[in-house]
Amino acid sequence: MSSASDVIPAEACAVRVVDAAKVALVSASMPDADTVGELAQVFGLLSDPGRLRVITALLEGGEMCVCDIAASCGQSESSVSHALRLLRANRVVRVRRAGRMAYYRLDDSHVRMLLDLALAHVGHGEDGT
Repeated sequence: MSSASDVIPAEACAVRVVDAAKVALVSASMPDADTVGELAQVFGLLSDPGRLRVITALLEGGEMCVCDIAASCGQSESSVSHALRLLRANRVVRVRRAGRMAYYRLDDSHVRMLLDLALAHVGHGEDGT
């Protein structure tokens, strides 16, 4: 007769076997804590729908001023400016100043690739592929 303490949770291994070679390989390739923290921060930035609209506008429109980004996204200039400040602080976008105007663009091709892959992933189940 088994007791409640004998029940194995669904996520636990039924048979406890550790593949030491695989664990060592994976552990060696695991990023350090600082890198994981930065990665989590980037994904956190991307988790906000308003910021994603701003990023998507820059993905499609290239370099744009705050007014054009706001009009494209249907957001206020104030909310777009706030989003851009956060994105710039985390090296997702960069700014170019021309007189009193500021033009924003995605920081580098890595950001563009990340967004392209995320958009492809989201659309993956929609078209049956």
